Amino acid sequence: MGWLDALKKKPEVSVSGRMSSAYEAAARGDYEIALEIWTPLAHAGVARAQTNIGACFFEGLGVDRDPKLAERWLLLAAEAGDPAGRRNLATLYFKGEGVDQDNVRAAALYRAAAEQGDAQAQDMLSWMLLESEEIAVDYAQARRWALAAANQGVASSMTRLGMIFHNALGVDRDPAQAALWWQRGAARGDADGQAMLGAAYHLGAGVSRDPMTALVWLTRALAGGSPLAGQFFNAVRAALSPAELDEAERRAALPLEAVP
Repeated sequence: MGWLDALKKKPEVSVSGRMSSAYEAAARGDYEIALEIWTPLAHAGVARAQTNIGACFFEGLGVDRDPKLAERWLLLAAEAGDPAGRRNLATLYFKGEGVDQDNVRAAALYRAAAEQGDAQAQDMLSWMLLESEEIAVDYAQARRWALAAANQGVASSMTRLGMIFHNALGVDRDPAQAALWWQRGAARGDADGQAMLGAAYHLGAGVSRDPMTALVWLTRALAGGSPLAGQFFNAVRAALSPAELDEAERRAALPLEAVP
């Protein structure tokens, strides 16, 4: 058998194999190689490759940033039913950077992706159902999608569930449930969840009052950039002795997984 015959018999690398190679290249920051792999797949109709190219044009990864080209590729992926493509296209319209801002269209795309189980889309849809001026407020649906995302480990949705119970948004006010959800979000690194948990320990709302634990979480929240922590931070510090302040600082510096 000649070399040409041998080549003809050589099995083609599967689509999943090529996608894996592209993801490996992207993981090491080599987006040009990733795009070289994704591009022919995208032209062949592989929706996730179309999504990834769209994301690269949106973020300027391996190519010059081009929101219009991002929109073109993400439209193809969304029309093909790729949940990540729908979610990324929704984000493009939500941000309105280089394309017309359209929250109504964004919400519809987030909903489509959310119904397919995309956790980030569930989280954003939940937020929009509470906060977006262009979308009708729906507390029950906001809670439903926040719970779906929280069950997939999305920390911001855990914090949002805490706010829903804290502010009695379509449910009875329940400080204990609020604190429980803030605890879950805080433990996964959500800065706003850490701020609200710190406030709960400061006020004794849903948990036993504990100024030191309050300061630990508020310190973490400030470091994470939460604007909610500042209004409680100084009052909590003033209630502690120098030794307690030192201990709170020590505990706040521990890795999250070491938090009891």
